[in-house]
Amino acid sequence: MASGLHAQPQPRPAMTLPDSASSRTRADAASSASSNALSSTQPGPGFEDARRMWDQRFAQPGLLFGATPNAFLRHEAVRLAPRSRVLSVADGEGRNAIWLAEQGHAVTAFDLSPVAVTKAGAWAAERGQPVEFHVAGVDDWAWTPRRFDAVVAIFVQFADPAMRQRLFAGMWQTLEHGGLLLLQGYTPKQLDYRTGGPGKLEHLYTEAMVRALLPQAEWLLLQEYEDMLTEGSGHAGRSALLAAVARKPDRAV
Repeated sequence: MASGLHAQPQPRPAMTLPDSASSRTRADAASSASSNALSSTQPGPGFEDARRMWDQRFAQPGLLFGATPNAFLRHEAVRLAPRSRVLSVADGEGRNAIWLAEQGHAVTAFDLSPVAVTKAGAWAAERGQPVEFHVAGVDDWAWTPRRFDAVVAIFVQFADPAMRQRLFAGMWQTLEHGGLLLLQGYTPKQLDYRTGGPGKLEHLYTEAMVRALLPQAEWLLLQEYEDMLTEGSGHAGRSALLAAVARKPDRAV
């Protein structure tokens, strides 16, 4: 494997995280603002147990995955057209969605955890960013065909093989023709490092797996590599990674 993806840009200054008290105060304003709408959909099978687990993790002080956007996303987001309609899948506490909005994109994001979405909404309101946040899981989200110019999926590896098939099908369906899917995840070698991720082989990515899931994709980037991650306490240390940028053809093939 390569020792790194490629030269990374200098880290941007960290976003300011509201303290827990001010987060609760601002959450009400964020939820009532049309630019930071929180919505909920009917939970699917297994929703409650997973939501409880993620709520517990996100309820801890601070930000589980840090305050700065994902490095792969920062590097590859230059591929997005100005003012793109972007969906951020399983966005957590908002670090990636808020950063994308700061770049001028129209961002929609969802996460399974109401705790995470409340924190994200308060943070976006503090920064004056019009992100549309929703509480939803993979099987609850409406994957409206051709709604987005780009879909971002960073470490969305809670999905078992059956859910992963539905997730990738949904992300591809909701992309506009010519749109981009930006994907980062852990590979099986991550089981040796255990510096983040699900710790389950069947949840991890390989190049062959991703190609099989998206047979129509035009691959602008598809690479397994290793790098040091510093994303809060959730992703910290040497990591075995997969980076992918897939383009949906201009018309169905």
